[in-house]
Amino acid sequence: MVEKKDIFKLVKEYYKAYHKKSAFSPGKDKIHYAGRVYNEKEMISAVDAVLDFWLTAGKYTKEFERKFSEILGVKNTILVSSGSSANLVAIAGLMSNRLKDRLKPGDEIITCGLAFPTTVAPIIQNRLVPVFVDARMDTFNIDEGLLEKAVSGRVRAIQVTHTLGNPCDMEKIMEFSDRHDLYVIEDACDALGSKFDGRITGSFGDIATFSFYAAHHIAMGEGGAVTSQDQNLARILRSIRDWGRDCFCGDDSGPRGACDKRFDYFIKEIDSTYDHRYIYSDIGYNLKPTDIQSAIGVRQLEKLDGFIEKRKKNFSLLYSAFSEFKEYFSLPGWDKRADVSWFAFPLCVKEDAGFTRQDIVKFLESKNIETRFIFAGNILNQPGYKNIECRVPGSLKNADKVMKNGFFIGLYPGIGPAQISYIIKAFKDFLGSKI
Repeated sequence: MVEKKDIFKLVKEYYKAYHKKSAFSPGKDKIHYAGRVYNEKEMISAVDAVLDFWLTAGKYTKEFERKFSEILGVKNTILVSSGSSANLVAIAGLMSNRLKDRLKPGDEIITCGLAFPTTVAPIIQNRLVPVFVDARMDTFNIDEGLLEKAVSGRVRAIQVTHTLGNPCDMEKIMEFSDRHDLYVIEDACDALGSKFDGRITGSFGDIATFSFYAAHHIAMGEGGAVTSQDQNLARILRSIRDWGRDCFCGDDSGPRGACDKRFDYFIKEIDSTYDHRYIYSDIGYNLKPTDIQSAIGVRQLEKLDGFIEKRKKNFSLLYSAFSEFKEYFSLPGWDKRADVSWFAFPLCVKEDAGFTRQDIVKFLESKNIETRFIFAGNILNQPGYKNIECRVPGSLKNADKVMKNGFFIGLYPGIGPAQISYIIKAFKDFLGSKI
């Protein structure tokens, strides 16, 4: 009889034969801006989930949620299908009829004009009004100094993004939100493991969102999470993830549920009882992960500390080298209280550099060094967002500058010293030929 251990042994051999990375070949091998870093452990875990063939959220999902909560020091983690799903669940959760002081259509949410689309999209989709505040040029985060100008009688929440892993000034954000009695949503999709003043990002606000897309700090292929310290809010978030279902006993809790009252829920409109698993208290979706994704994620969490340290090391090497390029590029800045788990290395070409962003990114791409722009830039310049209902209490000039001149390169754990040296040499070669 074939046992799991026999299959796992073959998977390990397969990994070594077909997946194990070979030495970097300069100029030939592409240096990706991000990517999966894994070994046979993730593959074995995924195969284990496939062999169990539960497929949808199951034992690995529960394990991941428990371990992730422990890492963040939060009470509740709800695993979802993507970081974008997490943002959707977060906004929809704040509009639940079960939430005291819920958000209502027409209410406003302050957020940054320099944005990723699916940070903003759920605000619009839930008939709320985004209030766009400009970004800072050093951190690419929301400019905390402009927040008071964004306040109105309709503002009910603030959603901040820790751009590229760089934490916002959460002391100012939380003081501002407390002063105006606002909900706080932290989009920490780029920032797993970053800390501000000794406290991990995603643990400050009412809700935080994370992404486990293949390019992020840990990879599940697709996947994300929404977290909260508030038990009632977490129950609502989980309901919205699970079709809006009122029951939270779980599908494995027995025929009558953990409460032993599954079939005792009374519906006065039909003068009869109804299965509690088919009672829907929220307008929800099916945004659950598969257990195969979760199985990979559990193994990735075991490597998170090492991933974070590698990101920090690569950032330090690049920053040290690029310090001699300050005449041409604006380098990233960060708060002295921030301990940054960097997603990538951002740069802005200076207006008087003597070359354009297009010049440098085309050169880098020709050398097999991947580049990416800083997400959507000024979101209001994007075709799909030009005519949305919103409020802009000031200019978005910095978001425009970043959209025109900003880009980033990779520093993820799959990049080693040889790749870092190649990247630095490529920049020197470019500057030597252009200046």
